[in-house]
Amino acid sequence: MTQSPFPHSPRYTIDQAVQIDDRHAVGHCRSPKYLRGQIGQVVSVHGCFRDPERLAYHRPGLPARILYKVRFRQCDLWPDYRGDEHDELEADIYENWLVPVMEHSNA
Repeated sequence: MTQSPFPHSPRYTIDQAVQIDDRHAVGHCRSPKYLRGQIGQVVSVHGCFRDPERLAYHRPGLPARILYKVRFRQCDLWPDYRGDEHDELEADIYENWLVPVMEHSNA
């Protein structure tokens, strides 16, 4: 029997829209402030790693967290962005900082 590299199935899938949680964080945080509240798209699932927010305080980093690569359009991040409208930024974000984006129906 092969053991899964994840503590649970990844909550998000490639190409899924996700939002970075906009909660306040004290101490060591692995979610950049400028990304909080922003919507991006999952590009890949890197795997499962010990939690760096706990490791920073000499704790074991458990439970381990699933790490994703999330892509953002730069013009969405910075309203005054003057680069090409297709410019993107990619960031590695742990699952505990992601929240699903609710699909809005036209009904």
